[in-house]
Amino acid sequence: MTSVFNDLVGQEHVIEILEGAVAASHTGEESQEMTHAWVFTGPPGSGRSSAAVAFAQALICPNSGCGTCNNCNSAKTHGHPDVEIIRTEGLSIKVEEVRELLTRVAWAPSMGGWRVVVMEDADRLTESAANALLKAIEEPGTRTVWLLCAPTLHDVLPTIRSRCRHLQLRTPSLEAVTNVLINRDHIAPGMADFAARVSQGHIGRAKYLATNETVRSNRKTIMQLPLQLGSLAAAFQAAQTLVDLATTEANASSDDRDEKEVEKLQEAYGKGATGRGMATGGAKAVKELEKEQKSRSTRMVRDSTDGALLDIATFYRDVMMVQSGNTDSMINTDMREQIESYATISPSHSTINKINAIMEARENLARNSAPLVTCEALMCQLARK
Repeated sequence: MTSVFNDLVGQEHVIEILEGAVAASHTGEESQEMTHAWVFTGPPGSGRSSAAVAFAQALICPNSGCGTCNNCNSAKTHGHPDVEIIRTEGLSIKVEEVRELLTRVAWAPSMGGWRVVVMEDADRLTESAANALLKAIEEPGTRTVWLLCAPTLHDVLPTIRSRCRHLQLRTPSLEAVTNVLINRDHIAPGMADFAARVSQGHIGRAKYLATNETVRSNRKTIMQLPLQLGSLAAAFQAAQTLVDLATTEANASSDDRDEKEVEKLQEAYGKGATGRGMATGGAKAVKELEKEQKSRSTRMVRDSTDGALLDIATFYRDVMMVQSGNTDSMINTDMREQIESYATISPSHSTINKINAIMEARENLARNSAPLVTCEALMCQLARK
């Protein structure tokens, strides 16, 4: 049976709760199963945003989320008047954006029984933006449902999370991710298994790896960095290599997009019309767009750098597995000989310290520290025996 929940891999416990809430929503009243505010949490790749969007589709679908009707399709593609999907590509969600959102969602539903707001990055709300949102959740509009997504509950303002129902998604199993890549995305079994292992259950990342040779090549280069830290100079070079690869990957997906966005905005303000330049306010609008693009680019570089650090962490994780005598769950099986050799010359306590150093570097990145400086400090730590 077709359903908007079919793509939620390994989340049967969440699907059961959401289906119960959708059934309760048809009564038109809040109940224990259906409430006006929800928080979806889970590790990257678990599908927390997908779950929230699927729930939004089901709430406005006359068939409880069939996945094929116009309501379901338009809700998923930002085309439904009663569904708002907020995706931020910058470093934060500002109070001005939240106030503008609150103005829009104050209206009653125009087509269905609910007006639904999905905020995919609730952890990026500034303090003032979170406080503005809190008031809306404390005093919800008529038949308005808020669906907030964040990595953990601690990433959401305590006063907000205390007013929401919490759903915790889990990382899908290796087998589940592999099967999705094979059956849904038609990826060869060997490649699907590799991508599922090295992505550690992140379905989107697994598909990206399996279908992009350049990304796999970059990852291979990154995974060799721990083996090249023989001196302080090598540590600094490794940091530069890592950040350069992350920047190149981020720019590859943004440069062409940025140019098209600017051209489209300039055309909207009249550029190119016969005998005319841009209308009043056009130059200011372009500057604002370029500012947003710069913020988006900064976030993409940091996200890409963070992904590279996670990959390096899997190297030391495998080393630790070898040192403890457990090689059955090795992630980087293509580097087995190198990892086993490294494990014999590196003390086990040093391996643990290096994993902790990587996690600390990731936390620093999340606090907006400079990627290159962060990676240089990390590589110097990893170079120690």
